[in-house]
Amino acid sequence: MKYKKIALILLPIACFFNQAIAQVNERQQAPLATQQPQPFLFTINTLNPSARAWSLNYSGGYGQHTVTPLGFDGIDQHIAVKGYLGAKFTALINIGLGFANKGDINSFQQAEVFRDFIGGNQALGLRVGGSLGFRREFNNDKIALSRITAAYESIGWRLGANVRLEKAFVEGRDGLDVISSIGIHRQVSGAFFAGLEAVGQDLEGFWSNETEGGAKLLVGPSLNFVPQASRFSFTLCGGPIIYATHSTLLPNDFAIRELPATNGFTMKFNVGFRF
Repeated sequence: MKYKKIALILLPIACFFNQAIAQVNERQQAPLATQQPQPFLFTINTLNPSARAWSLNYSGGYGQHTVTPLGFDGIDQHIAVKGYLGAKFTALINIGLGFANKGDINSFQQAEVFRDFIGGNQALGLRVGGSLGFRREFNNDKIALSRITAAYESIGWRLGANVRLEKAFVEGRDGLDVISSIGIHRQVSGAFFAGLEAVGQDLEGFWSNETEGGAKLLVGPSLNFVPQASRFSFTLCGGPIIYATHSTLLPNDFAIRELPATNGFTMKFNVGFRF
């Protein structure tokens, strides 16, 4: 009986210390999965308690058979500033330049504010939020946008998903554009993560006569590397783009899209620096 009483006393203490050690180990390893400004290229994430610093992100890409001056059979470049505003709010400001093979140079600006409504207080686990934003496209079209964001992060896994809704204030464009994306990363070794990212664009083409060329899909490999004791992070993603549907209406050649209007490919990278 005496030993049973001692065991009953020691058991809760042992559980407490086991949980404390697990939390310490989690805090030590969590930065590998969470302290990153932008782990995916098409899927935008909110910042968490381990990644609240402001960051500067330079991204670029090359594509063939795109529909816009940005990356129209050529090269695109972006500079973005991303930071944590407090109270689960994240801000993203993006400026881009497109260099077309035909010699045109065009620019666009975008600003977006995110907030987590589920989670967001812990470095790891589930976060669900939304955003509101505005963009001026390369032909000066004005676009209001909103998105639903979701993310799940653990020590060895990272998942992200977006559903973005866009409303263009110009004639000849869709009444509402739907663009979705999902990314998944698995820790391969140390600070190196690998996985897939998929993008669905103009998805309203599945159920209506979409005015911008039809629904398009991209599924490609995604790589992410965050050196330990470094403020830099590196992401690479790309792959073939395939039409899922074809619209009988002519596409708008100036609508900003991540995916081409005809079967083609794109390759994008991002270099982030945390302040």
